[in-house]
Amino acid sequence: MVIGTDGNFIETSTVGREGAVGLHSGLGRRRSFTRATAQIGGKFSTVRAARFEHVANGSAPIRDVILQYTEVLWAETQQIAACNAMHGASARLCRWLLQIADRIGSEEVPLTQEFLAQMLGARRTTVTLLAQRMQAKGLIRYRRGRIVVVDRKGLEACACECYHVMHDEKLPRALGVNL
Repeated sequence: MVIGTDGNFIETSTVGREGAVGLHSGLGRRRSFTRATAQIGGKFSTVRAARFEHVANGSAPIRDVILQYTEVLWAETQQIAACNAMHGASARLCRWLLQIADRIGSEEVPLTQEFLAQMLGARRTTVTLLAQRMQAKGLIRYRRGRIVVVDRKGLEACACECYHVMHDEKLPRALGVNL
């Protein structure tokens, strides 16, 4: 996330079971301009930065993965910036829900509408209205703090093309994974 001087923040990329935060530290001391937070519980592993840098310095394949993954995150950040500028809140919400479901490997997304609004740079009331419409169409089911994707194909049809660009093109090709 990028944090504004007023404390508000907006999503710039997502990391889930396919990735890692802080990989670029394996290339030496780096400065971070964003903040990463874990919003959904799960199993996480940590490696001390000095140890990771030592291992990465001794392994060209590890450095290559770091560079490839960093490029993917940059591309995703650029796509999200374009998405935020070009697409309406409804299409962005659909994109975001699909991305998060992919990242956590579950159709149940345990996040509040307040958090979703912050990530999308929208008002909470806007997200509430959009979620109500999506639920009425049978795309999602939600209750406080939980959104369940009920009709993935329908949600994909309502999402902007940014979801498919990030899902189909960048991540699988760059990392050799299938989300």
